[in-house]
Amino acid sequence: MSIYRLSNLLAPRSVALIGGSPRPGSVGRVVLRNILDAKFGGEFGIVNPHHREIAGIATVRRLADLSFVPDLIVITAPVAAIPGLIEEAGRLGVPGVLMISAGLGEGEGSLAQAAEVAARRHGMRLIGPQSIGVMMPNARLNASFAAHMPRPGNLALISQSGAIAAGMVGWAAQRSVGFSGIVSIADQLDVDIADLLDYFALDSKTRAILLYVESIKDARKFMSAARAAARIKPVMVVKSGRLLQGAAEAATHTGALAGSDAVYEAAFRRAGVLRVSDLRELFDCAETLGRITSPAGKRLAVLTNGDGIGVLAIDRLNQLGGIPAVMSPAAHQQLESVVPRAWSGSGPVNIVGDANAERYVAALEILLADPGNDAILVMNVETAIASADDIAGAVTRLVKQYVESHRGFAKPVLAVWVGAAPRILAVLSAAGLPNYPTGGDAVRSFMHLVQHREVVETLAQVPPALPETFVPDIDAARSIVADALGENRRWLSPVEIRRLLQAYQIPMIATFVAADVEEAVQHAATILAGGATVVLKILSRDIVHKSDVGGVVLNLTNVEAVRLAATDILARASRLHPQARISGIIVQPMMVRPKARELLLGLADDPTFGTVVVFGRGGTAVEIINDKALALPPLDLPLARDLVGRTRVSRLLAGYRDVPPVQPDAVSLALVRLAQMAADIPEIRELDINPLLADENGVLALDARIAVGAVPRKFSGKGPANFAVRPYPSQWQRHVDLKDGWRIFMRPIRPEDEPTIHGFLKHVTDEDRRLRFFAPMKHFTHEFIARLTQLDYARAMAFVAFDAATGEMVGVVRLHSDSLYQNGEYAVLLRSDLKGRGLGWALMQLIIEYAKSEGLTQVSGEVLRENTTMLEMCRALGFAVKSDPDERDICNVTLTLDRA
Repeated sequence: MSIYRLSNLLAPRSVALIGGSPRPGSVGRVVLRNILDAKFGGEFGIVNPHHREIAGIATVRRLADLSFVPDLIVITAPVAAIPGLIEEAGRLGVPGVLMISAGLGEGEGSLAQAAEVAARRHGMRLIGPQSIGVMMPNARLNASFAAHMPRPGNLALISQSGAIAAGMVGWAAQRSVGFSGIVSIADQLDVDIADLLDYFALDSKTRAILLYVESIKDARKFMSAARAAARIKPVMVVKSGRLLQGAAEAATHTGALAGSDAVYEAAFRRAGVLRVSDLRELFDCAETLGRITSPAGKRLAVLTNGDGIGVLAIDRLNQLGGIPAVMSPAAHQQLESVVPRAWSGSGPVNIVGDANAERYVAALEILLADPGNDAILVMNVETAIASADDIAGAVTRLVKQYVESHRGFAKPVLAVWVGAAPRILAVLSAAGLPNYPTGGDAVRSFMHLVQHREVVETLAQVPPALPETFVPDIDAARSIVADALGENRRWLSPVEIRRLLQAYQIPMIATFVAADVEEAVQHAATILAGGATVVLKILSRDIVHKSDVGGVVLNLTNVEAVRLAATDILARASRLHPQARISGIIVQPMMVRPKARELLLGLADDPTFGTVVVFGRGGTAVEIINDKALALPPLDLPLARDLVGRTRVSRLLAGYRDVPPVQPDAVSLALVRLAQMAADIPEIRELDINPLLADENGVLALDARIAVGAVPRKFSGKGPANFAVRPYPSQWQRHVDLKDGWRIFMRPIRPEDEPTIHGFLKHVTDEDRRLRFFAPMKHFTHEFIARLTQLDYARAMAFVAFDAATGEMVGVVRLHSDSLYQNGEYAVLLRSDLKGRGLGWALMQLIIEYAKSEGLTQVSGEVLRENTTMLEMCRALGFAVKSDPDERDICNVTLTLDRA
């Protein structure tokens, strides 16, 4: 994990402020005041060579003069001094630095580079520079110049903008919303969003994580951390720069459709992070997530004293994909005795305008007990008949009693008091009841909770295996691309494109290339003899869209028509694009599929996230229609189906009137194969299949463009240089022969291994489970196994071993590295009835080999002292074995690696 030394920065036992000042209005003065006002409980010192004391606290001239070595130093000193201060702190053994000072510059020779080099030399962690600071209420630490100290709570905020962080603090102060931590990361010289996601994901005091993102520095690291965090708790993000277009100069339809913000949207979706549109929605998320947990379903009951506001809330619920709750017959009958006859009996539960506190409580008690809903929205419009204050007090008392009596199983209750006075909102907030200005705001926040639950379920799904018949001809495909690169060509020829697509079982119409008119006529004659008509297309690497120059002629029925059309195409292209290099004419049979849908499939290259898969409606007007969706590869069938389902054209694939549905999964499989091609051949920089015809017979590519080129390495670590999400590492599959001729097959784990893992665990004794998990494990949930089987193959890897003869799983070994890619922590488990045959040794050798190939410098683990078999094997493998200084029953084992 990337939490190395982060606890020293975010939960320090001692702090020193460098640059604390007595000057009113200075950053050093404000930060000092905030630290003191928060009543930080650990040791605290001030370093300032110009003043003997500040705010009644004696100062020292240098860090070395302190009586303690601080866990955290906070720097508000002039920027020129920062690299030297970090070097001094590193020599003293200081673990972490918070740089509030701004203006260190960037790039070669900058102060920022000097500070980073000094920190890395001593293994220090840095937050900033240009940070507003860090606020950790549970640690009573406010090392910031924010105007308020947030109250303790269960929300974490990670913000690239200091202004956003300060604004959230101010808002929370008014709404009684608390935080487990607020970190302004600013320039991210070291500690970045991914590091903090890892930290707060494992923080028991944090229920949900809020992000404000301007840009991502390391996309692969972010995707790994975000996906891991989203499995555990809700992660919400606001991303600025929606209208910045990242593909204005793209050479294909696919590239033009893959704008920068659309790629971020796809990345957030793949990671399970929920995106909100603006700060107001983020505030609403904080209001919701800070007070209630996700509901069991999406059925929302609405209790109101006015039909209008209730119906608007139901309308918004339907619009966002929620379900208006339908009361059980028993609850309906009970409500008949509470609600006046004016109630319609359906839709929102309208207890009418004269409803007092007693009526609200009676109706709410019935809804809380009703199994027909998953959550309740209580709405009130103040009237002169009933006191809104009394109703708010009665509702909050009931909800508080209900939550306490159903601890861990309570339904979420949300509130809207329309136009209420601040004192009423304060009553609702103080009682922990999330409240909103309008019903639409409340419903949207409810749906955020629903979406998080759905995200967790989606991330835990077991994808079906791909058809075993899909075995791409990788060598042939790579040879095609290599030949083009060897000739310094950017674009593949139509014949090469067809061969490349066929290598990945994506069918393409027969394609011929003619250098001149007469050669085009010869190819056309062959097609015509087969009973098909002919299509001609201009062939030029400089003419991106053929139809723009009249470079496509369809349905030619005889040789003379072909000759005339070919002559006209060449002349028109030369006239309209005199500088274009014209290579000839593409000749194809005319494909008549009157009920086929025209689709677009493609690959685009994003500067942040690398290769992106694009799907949408095809044809010549793709940019105008703009019906597209994006996804980060690699893809499995569920991901590909989701990609297709996010477009409008997907509705046409299901069939309508006399148009039969498209062959099941034909389009999704084509997308999976395309993503696999991108993984195998990263030199493919852009790919555009348009149109791809899809009907009941399958799919067929009619036209395609493929650009190739050298691959700039975008991401740290191993794996494809162009993928932010690492694909399945099939190169690590192997057979191994053990004692007595026992042959096993080892490979990286797959998500679809979950059922096999359950079967494997039945052959592991309770004692072996205890030795592995340090606790008696009787039952393994679906969610628990899903987290083991669904890895990112970046910071986490697991290998499973199978008996080659029976196919039964016999062992598993796992490695999880920190974000610095230096240390990996291992764990291994074998079938209890198969120990002593060399399997554990083979799995450990494999994980050590893998760690070396990844460039790790160390493999470590924790072993119970009584697990003598594992300790003996570790010693034999070269591990150093030492007692844990804090846990006497545990031994720490460490193996230093020589890089492969």
